[in-house]
This record gives sequence, C-alpha cells and structure tokens, in this order.
Amino acid sequence: MSEPKIDLHMHTIYSDGAHSTEELLIRAQNLGLTTISITDHDSVYAIKEAVEIGKDIGIEVIPGVELSTDLEDKEVHLLGYFINIEDEELQKYLLFFREERVYRAKRMIKKLNSLGININIDDVMDIAQNSAIGRPHIALTLLKIGVVNDYYEAFHKYLRDNGPAYERKIHVSPQSALKLISDAGGLSFIAHPGHLKESILMNMINAGVDGIEVVHPSHNQYQVKFYRGIVNHYCLLECGGSDYHGGAKGDDDNLGRFLLIPQRFEAMKQMLHQNPG
Repeated sequence: MSEPKIDLHMHTIYSDGAHSTEELLIRAQNLGLTTISITDHDSVYAIKEAVEIGKDIGIEVIPGVELSTDLEDKEVHLLGYFINIEDEELQKYLLFFREERVYRAKRMIKKLNSLGININIDDVMDIAQNSAIGRPHIALTLLKIGVVNDYYEAFHKYLRDNGPAYERKIHVSPQSALKLISDAGGLSFIAHPGHLKESILMNMINAGVDGIEVVHPSHNQYQVKFYRGIVNHYCLLECGGSDYHGGAKGDDDNLGRFLLIPQRFEAMKQMLHQNPG
C-alpha cells in the first residue's frame, strides 16, 4: 500500500483561491492526495461540500480555517484544524471579519481612486463573488481593467504592506484567536513562519499554539530543518502543505509537492484524542 499523501493548506473561491470546492478536490484526486484540509481565510463555507465530495472520491477532508492576528506590528496567520465549523463563537467571528474585509476593501479602493485609478467596490465584488474579500481580489480587478500587467505587479505597485493603497486589517489578539480555535475543538498552528522574527515565534509558543507549519513552499531546506527542530524541542505538533491558490498566483506546480509526513499527521490526531473537545 502506498504512503498517504497529505496536504493541509489550500484555498478555494470562498477566500482567495481560484477553484471551486469540487474543482480543488478533483485536482487533489488527480495528484493522488489522500488527505487534505481546506483552510480558507475567515471562511468555512467550503468544508461541508468538500467532506461530502471527499467521501465519494476517497479523500479525507479535515475541517480547517486560516485566521489573522498580529504581534509586534507583524501580521501572523494561524491555521486551525479539526474545528467544529458549527461552533457559535467561531461563526460570529467569521461573520464579523468578513464584514470588516469589505470595509477594508472600500478604504483601499478610495486610496486607489486618489491615485487616479477608476475602480469601485462593485468591480471588486464581481471578482470576489461569495469569497471573503481581500487584497488578491483587488489585484485581480486591477489586472482585469488593465492597470497592471500581472497579479504580482498589483501588489508590488499598490497593495504590498505599507504600499500606497495598503490598509491594515483589524485583528484579534493571538490569545483570542488561539482560544477561538481551541473552543471550536481544533488545533492551532503558526502558518508559514519563514517571514516572522524568532521573538514572535516564541511569543506564540508561550501563548499556547499547538504547532508550527514546517512544510511550506516559501520555506527553504534550512528553514524546514530549523522549524522542525523547534517543534521537536518544544514538543509541538507539525503541519504542512502547499498553500495552493491556483489561477493568477501561478502556483499550480505546488499542489502535490509540499506534503506532511504521515507520522506527523497521526501525532495531530493523537493530540485530539488526548484532549477531546
């Protein structure tokens, strides 16, 4: 029997991914993935459908979500796994932050207008549809109307952190985000920590995060070894995945390449059994 292929980080059209839930599951199946987690930003809309499709095509789907917090003026993303998507407090949080994302988009559009770019919120909503709206949707709108030549130019020229059209997101504290995931029965992980200072990493560990995303396309071999060492030293869990979005992001080659070691996934499950929600 072949070894399981596990990817615990990917996105659908319900956040900033290019593919529907079904399209993503079919792509995963074609690449031989056996276990996945959809971790949309501030959204769990894809989960129920993904679980049902997964049952039909032989893929285990772990309920997941990606939340934003900040520490030391740096945005820190948290991945939550095995969450109860019906949890009342989680649902309240997700609704609030989806609404806040729209307000933030409007502020960014106002800045773009002041730079002479004719764009409005309806243009962006046409791109975002039912997604949790974010900078990628504004970038795709700028690409669509010909203001930039590609997705990454939109970020480089306008939308990057502290760029001319950038607006900070409202965040919950790390402690609140960790509690939200824990109270929903889940496990919390620091997402793609390669850009974070070590002090932030240590603060998150001290705050009670369950683990670290070790395997990620942005991590080189040294970083993978470094974060795995931290995981082992502090008796934390390890997760990993492709952070696949598809479409204009140009990361199609990542899906199926960045995988979590099966034993590490089993350790996640064992932790859940030791601490049932």
